[in-house]
Amino acid sequence: MDVRKAPAPVKRAVHLGSRSYGRLTAAGRMTPSFLICGGQRCGTTSLYRALAAHPVVLKAVLHKGVHYFDTSYHHGMAWYRGHFPLQRTADKVGDRYGIPARTFESSPYYMYHPQAAARIARDLPFAKIVVLVRDPVERAYSQHAHEVARGYEQERDFGGALALEPARLHRQEERLARDPDYYSFAHQHHAYRARGEYARYLGGMAQHVGRERIHVMESERFFADPEPAYDEVLDFLGLPNLGRPPFERHNARPRAADMDPAIRRELSAHYAPHDEALATWLGRMPIWRRG
Repeated sequence: MDVRKAPAPVKRAVHLGSRSYGRLTAAGRMTPSFLICGGQRCGTTSLYRALAAHPVVLKAVLHKGVHYFDTSYHHGMAWYRGHFPLQRTADKVGDRYGIPARTFESSPYYMYHPQAAARIARDLPFAKIVVLVRDPVERAYSQHAHEVARGYEQERDFGGALALEPARLHRQEERLARDPDYYSFAHQHHAYRARGEYARYLGGMAQHVGRERIHVMESERFFADPEPAYDEVLDFLGLPNLGRPPFERHNARPRAADMDPAIRRELSAHYAPHDEALATWLGRMPIWRRG
């Protein structure tokens, strides 16, 4: 049976059983050697599937995103390890290709949660971080449509949601940083403008894991010319190129309407200094800022 096509109650039962078994066998399971940590609505699913197709890369058992270091840290490391393949499976793959197998996951909220980077540095001290960035104006608009479609956003007007954002996020980041048990629905789902201030989050992550362990790539470049972009990621991860996968776009949503030009101009102006700061990570101005 393909679990992805099963009814929701069946899926829940299968996932619960798999997690219970995973926790019991945690000592014999892999831990990630790299993570895709963001950004949200920046093509992370597409990159995840391309990397998961690599012959020596084994993906997480149930979900591409485990959300351990942001919203599920209270479950403990055995719970986390339970989401990944058994080491004996990795050994078989390694023997076949003569290269140690790797595993990974993709949880874009890791980039934004105030405690995630420190947790990653503590629990996965050698893991590398891959981050995709996208025109932040388009990213914000895409996220709003995504949250509305999932039923997580009741304000269907993008301008209205942007207006609500300051009140919704008031002191939420501070509380999340202070209280490891605190959860903020608004911080995870309603930070449309804030999520595009990439350099701010990258800087915080680098303080904990080190700049050399973070690779940043524009999603526009990945989709327009995927082969060299993919090769750069492999080089960063220390993976050999054993053939390129099919590059496909996943989780894209059709636009119901164009963005209000006034909102576009305002957001573009807001992001100008943030994009300039991002240029230090990319070694040049972001693609969306180049005429």
